[in-house]
Parts: sequence; C-alpha cells; structure tokens
Amino acid sequence: MNYALVTGGSRGIGRAIAIRLAQQGFQILINYVSNQTEAQRTLDMAEGHGELLQFDVADSQQTRQALAAWQQQHPEEYISVVVNNAGIRRDNVMALMPEADWHQVVDITLSGFFNVTQPLLPAMQLHRFGRIINMASVSGLKGLPGQTNYSAAKGGIIAATKALAQEVARRGITVNAIAPGFIKTDMTEGLDEATLKKTIPANRFGTPEEVAALAAFLASTEAGYITGNVVSINGGLYT
Repeated sequence: MNYALVTGGSRGIGRAIAIRLAQQGFQILINYVSNQTEAQRTLDMAEGHGELLQFDVADSQQTRQALAAWQQQHPEEYISVVVNNAGIRRDNVMALMPEADWHQVVDITLSGFFNVTQPLLPAMQLHRFGRIINMASVSGLKGLPGQTNYSAAKGGIIAATKALAQEVARRGITVNAIAPGFIKTDMTEGLDEATLKKTIPANRFGTPEEVAALAAFLASTEAGYITGNVVSINGGLYT
C-alpha cells in the first residue's frame, strides 16, 4: 500500500488534498490536533481509505511518538508522501503583534515542517522514493502587510523546500512547495472577497479542489523530475 500523510487534514485545503489522494489510491493518514469530528468527516469523504493520526505538529516529541507508533503498527510499510499543510494565521501589524502570535504561527508552520518531515526521511531514503509537498503561500513570496509572522513562516518553508530538495534528489525524493493565493476556505472567511477579487486577474478566489489537483500531481510518479520548485496557484495575483 502507498501511504500519504496530510497534516491539518481535517478541513479546507488539507481535506481536499486528502480526498484527492485517496481517489488516486493512497491510504491517507489524516493528521489533526483536536477536532476529531471534522477529521473523521474527512476520512468518511475519503471513503475510509486511511486512518486518523492525532498529534500537534508544533510539538516535536508528540509528533515523533505518533509517527513511531504508526510505524510500529505497520512494520512492512512506510509513508511515501507527506503534505505539510498544517498552519494558522494570527494577523496583526508587527508593532502590535503579541509575542505569542509570532511563535505560534512560526512553530506550527515552519517548525511543524521539520518535526514531521525529518523522522520520515530515513524510510524514504531507504526505499529511494518520496514526495514532500509543503504548503507555502503568496504571502511567503511577496510578503503581505499585517502578516509578518505568516510571511516569515511561509518564506522559511520556501527556502527550506529549495535546500532539502538538493539534499535528497539523488534518493528519488522530490520536495516542492505550493503557494496558494486567495482560496475559499475557513481561513479566508471574513475577508472582503468582493474587493479582493478585483485585484486578482482571474477575478475570483480559487477552490481547495484546484489546489488538491496540483498536490496530487506533485505526489505522483509522473512528477519525478520536478523538485525544489514553488508552484503558485493564485489566479495571476502574483506572478
């Protein structure tokens, strides 16, 4: 069996990616922190092709224990695809930003990438195949006011993607980032969509399913020569 781990898989883009990968034959490990109801809903929408995996990506020990426990239960298998999707926004101008909001955003998005990916690399290297897909953002490419913490975290993900890709390419492992613009999820609820879409050449927000289609391709064997790249999916907002 082919296993794919999707962090933050209980909602939004993570849910859409989990469902799409399940449709492509993967057994999906749906990571969540606290909302088991929504995580189970994702699994149901994926027609039960997988299992739930509860841990906080920002907690290194908790993450490693959860992944080690899964590996012990599946000694003949390994996680060949990881989608580092978990992340949060805590927007504010930096002059007024609470220190806790800085650390929480960076810890979940950037440290979470390390905490999840690092323990999975040895098995990928042993099997000489792996797909690491990191969810970045237009904010990490161009920076957005009010998102210094989020831009820093996503910018770090982009740089880490390019560096790690060079470390593991010889082992058949690809590392890519996806940089969405405005996508219709609960993270964009409350934004002035009518005004914002006027700034987007495509004149609309994207859908989680469009992002999922891109992630599914990057996870496939056909994408084996694509690595170290940041693929924007933003309707032309920033090219």
